[in-house]
Amino acid sequence: MASSTFSAADLRRRMAEREAAKAAEALRSIHEQEEKQKAIMEEFHRPPARTAEQLMALITQIVGQAAERGEAEVQVYQFPSSVCADRGRAINNFEADWYESLTGRPRLAYEFWRDQLQPLGLGLRAQILDYPGGFPGDVGLFLTW
Repeated sequence: MASSTFSAADLRRRMAEREAAKAAEALRSIHEQEEKQKAIMEEFHRPPARTAEQLMALITQIVGQAAERGEAEVQVYQFPSSVCADRGRAINNFEADWYESLTGRPRLAYEFWRDQLQPLGLGLRAQILDYPGGFPGDVGLFLTW
């Protein structure tokens, strides 16, 4: 009868192989997440897909529905704080010139509000929405009236 015995060295080698496989999988997962984050960041720096007229029609609809529900504000945009030049610090600290830290599409959203919506009496408020790991995460832009 053949006996399958393993030496201590065989066991250590197999355990090391398993640990190496786990580490390789974790590293692959980290690289995959980094690639996804990079794609998201690139998206926030591309030109918007909608025209100013399309945006105005959509905002008019969203604001109208919120006002009918008796609300005084509505979130119209969300983006990662990493898009901000200061990673959301100015928004988190309620600084008056928080909009200066915006880049890419969030900056375009602010400029659209300033040029098109502010003259109509709509206000704009920015807020950090979550704090993953204790740091500013996503930013929400809210139209107010």
